[in-house]
Amino acid sequence: MVAHSFATADTRGASPASEAHLRLRPLSALPDASGETPGAEIDRIIADWVRSYLMRPHPKLGRPGAVCPFTSAAARLDAIRVGWNPARTQGAVDLAIRQALAAFEAIECPKAQRHFRTVIVGFPSCADEDGLTRLKNARNGMRLQSILHGKMFALFEPNSGDKGLLNPEFRPLRSPVPLLAIRMLVENDAPFVLRNPLLAPIYLLKFPLTGPRKIWSAL
Repeated sequence: MVAHSFATADTRGASPASEAHLRLRPLSALPDASGETPGAEIDRIIADWVRSYLMRPHPKLGRPGAVCPFTSAAARLDAIRVGWNPARTQGAVDLAIRQALAAFEAIECPKAQRHFRTVIVGFPSCADEDGLTRLKNARNGMRLQSILHGKMFALFEPNSGDKGLLNPEFRPLRSPVPLLAIRMLVENDAPFVLRNPLLAPIYLLKFPLTGPRKIWSAL
């Protein structure tokens, strides 16, 4: 996994105007960041984390296969967008998430495979406690989107204490830089639905035949 060297990419001089700008690029347009200098662009560092962590097995995962099998399929379709934003205020973070959501909707993908669309946005200026609180507030502010439109808003950060679904010793939501990821709720998300029952109505509406069985198996 890429080293946690993102802090060397200096964002302290960012102006308020620059905080309003969110630039996203396809994962396929970002080469492997391994071997680059510590000052490599943050979006390249995130892209390397996606490839070296999300798309690969992990000894503590508790099952075979990649940490997130969904991500590999999304990458093959070129349906992943990666970027970062220097936001350090709640308003700027909220604006960046709205922009990310608009970019998510604009990803071109065959209709039958639109559930693979993914947007990942890093927030290097939100690495302290106050910054993480702002990211959590932004994620919580998207709860209605999750419930009504079946979207998942996941918060990753370097010291996440969230436990793995299969192995409580695993910390699946750790990343080299604080980030928020957006994707659609999919059939295999039954374990997450059990953790967040508010998702149950939209999940069962989307998957009326297989959803109950998936939830029962996850129990």
